[in-house]
Amino acid sequence: MSSTLDAPKKAKTILLTTYKRDGAPVATPVSIAFDGDRAFFRSYDKAWKTKRLRNNPSVDVAPATLRGKPTGPTVHARATLLAGGQAELARNGLARRHRALQAILVPLAHRLMRYRTMHYELQAEDQRPRSLPDAGRPSGARSPNGGTNANRVPE
Repeated sequence: MSSTLDAPKKAKTILLTTYKRDGAPVATPVSIAFDGDRAFFRSYDKAWKTKRLRNNPSVDVAPATLRGKPTGPTVHARATLLAGGQAELARNGLARRHRALQAILVPLAHRLMRYRTMHYELQAEDQRPRSLPDAGRPSGARSPNGGTNANRVPE
């Protein structure tokens, strides 16, 4: 894995892998835009991907085809929810890079479905090995995303 987001910079679509509470990966293709070294994507408030990001902002990113087939190396990153002017910057970047899809179709669909659009920034993380959220924790210990160990024995 690379430690920067240089690999997906040439791609218009990335395969964004988010993680469920139990550590199971879920990969979804999303459009990406850049502003200098900053990478952005969007989703909507009721999407499962958004709910998973709320619980665990650690993601894996790889350049991909529109259908989600990876075409390059995977990068471990963190997705940060943006607000205000930062979200506006992400919205404009996506609209510039994907004129029809992200400037017209996606915002229109979100408006018609009464979804709230969520903009995220991707920031590359170092190459620490990934472990399951509850691995190595004593019974009843809280995981980093707020859940409890599923194997907990009542006291």
